[in-house]
Amino acid sequence: MNKIRNAGTHKRLAVTTVTAVMATTALLSVASPTAALAAAAPKGIFSPFAQCPTSVPGVRLCQYAEITSGEWTIGPMRIPIDKTMILQGGSIPTGGPNPNEFFVLPAVNGQSISPTELNVPGGLHTLIGCPTRWGRDHHHHSFAHDPCNRTPFHNGWEDEDLTVRVEPAASPTNPAILTLSALIAESGPALTFPAKLHFKNPFLGEDCYIGSEAHPIEPHFTDGTTSPPPPNQPITGKLGTLSGEEEEGYEAIKITENTLVDNAFPVPPAEGCGSGGSEHHTAIVDELIDHTLGLESPAGHNTAILNGTHTAANPQAVLASETFPTKPEENTPPPTHHHHHHHSWWPTH
Repeated sequence: MNKIRNAGTHKRLAVTTVTAVMATTALLSVASPTAALAAAAPKGIFSPFAQCPTSVPGVRLCQYAEITSGEWTIGPMRIPIDKTMILQGGSIPTGGPNPNEFFVLPAVNGQSISPTELNVPGGLHTLIGCPTRWGRDHHHHSFAHDPCNRTPFHNGWEDEDLTVRVEPAASPTNPAILTLSALIAESGPALTFPAKLHFKNPFLGEDCYIGSEAHPIEPHFTDGTTSPPPPNQPITGKLGTLSGEEEEGYEAIKITENTLVDNAFPVPPAEGCGSGGSEHHTAIVDELIDHTLGLESPAGHNTAILNGTHTAANPQAVLASETFPTKPEENTPPPTHHHHHHHSWWPTH
């Protein structure tokens, strides 16, 4: 397979241009429920791209990824990815000097990341450090200055289970960016991914986050080797296997066994945690989380690893598939699989 070389320094468009692009997609998101009902659905190998924003002018790629394993590590807290997460949407060229660099656009239905609930090992205690069931032997919690004594754990909260959702946190001035040249070359940032972690437990309320649009967690994922500050050590991802599929004369590509990594990003403090209904209570719980996880957690103390399969297609192929003839499943020939050194629609210099 010929590798696409990096076309130079990665730069973003002016903020005004980015804002215009994101505003267009925001309007698309608002109108998406009606549009989704009215539009025909892609068929065959292009069916995964049903939420690609094909109506946005200039969209070059439709993307769909299944993240099947990996982890997020925030300071001492490890969150394994043990359920499949879906990432989907489209992308549009940034217009910068690298023709293989794209702004990532949100999915039509607004679910650019599936609402997958990941379980946090150790439950609520892992996040806040306080015991959720009070025992007679917790002598160190008897001191009035201990913030754990200012929380209502002893008032009936018995649910220690804790889940977390990874949610997008891209904004008009800080969009997600896909760099195909870096992905193919296995060198440099392939996916800049502003995100936030939404923690769920009755004690935490509905708005407990680490990360936000204003202060995102922002890994710069690579399938190459990272260069983190200590104490983290370099880790290495991989492109995996690149192959192609064809149906009715149209093509999609698939990358299997792909691993994207980063362990050189900081993590901001917690925000909005606690269901006590007062700013004072929320501040106490935020303080507990920050203390337990060491937030703000500097670069070199956090890790994100995404393992999975990525597929991409030209939006024209996705639209054309809506008119593919519908055949009985048993009479439908399987799609053609092949390995390519070049794809006619794959972005190049």
